[in-house]
Amino acid sequence: MEKMEMEDTAESALMKKGKKASGTQMQNRYERLFQPCLAELVGTMFFVFIGCVSVIENVPAAGRLQPALVHGLAVAVLVALMDKISGSHFNPPFTIAIYLCGGMELIMVGPYLVSQLIGGVLGAGMAKLMTPAQRYQNATGAAFDTIQSHGQLFEAIFGEVVMTCLVTMVVLLGAVNSKTKTPLVPFLVGATIVINILAGGDISGTCLNPARAFGPAVLVNHWTYHWVYWVGPIGGALVAAVLVRLILGDNKLRIIMKP
Repeated sequence: MEKMEMEDTAESALMKKGKKASGTQMQNRYERLFQPCLAELVGTMFFVFIGCVSVIENVPAAGRLQPALVHGLAVAVLVALMDKISGSHFNPPFTIAIYLCGGMELIMVGPYLVSQLIGGVLGAGMAKLMTPAQRYQNATGAAFDTIQSHGQLFEAIFGEVVMTCLVTMVVLLGAVNSKTKTPLVPFLVGATIVINILAGGDISGTCLNPARAFGPAVLVNHWTYHWVYWVGPIGGALVAAVLVRLILGDNKLRIIMKP
């Protein structure tokens, strides 16, 4: 009788332990695979929503200052909130550059990019629901319509490449490169976006983020020179990754000139 009771107790303990291990495994899988993608979707959604509303409701007297501050502050807040969940990319070029610098696994790159684009469309849809129809139409739904002719292409593409390169370097050096990591990354990224919009808003619109361009473009069906806002930002992110890998990175990231 005592032997049977001991066996029943051991079996019960093993079952409880197995259930606990299974639950922990499921939780870890969710936090490792699904939660980061959902965080990217939600973060990009709110960033695009706030960004679009700031453009649609922009006070003419404020010029570029209102969109610049809104985009920069929104990024700073969202990056600080979700950094420990997904790394707070919210931008396809950031994801590509971070992967190239060893900051994430290849298996997560595709899901991150899809999540960001879906978030961009949802955010643009929220902006459409919130803003008056007349203002929404006048602002082309906050889609990027700064480029009106082929004569503007070189300056716009060059501007997108250089400005995206700058903000991507801030991300890589502040969050990936161990030698220069800093908790000030949310502030630095937000400040860099403000600076870029104030400096180059009239040249290309200062997109720096294909998800930010894609969302409103889908809602208003505006695709004129839309490719610029993919080629420029992705090109800038690649340049930043090369600079970090070849010149600016620490001994772990740098692939040349190692001691």
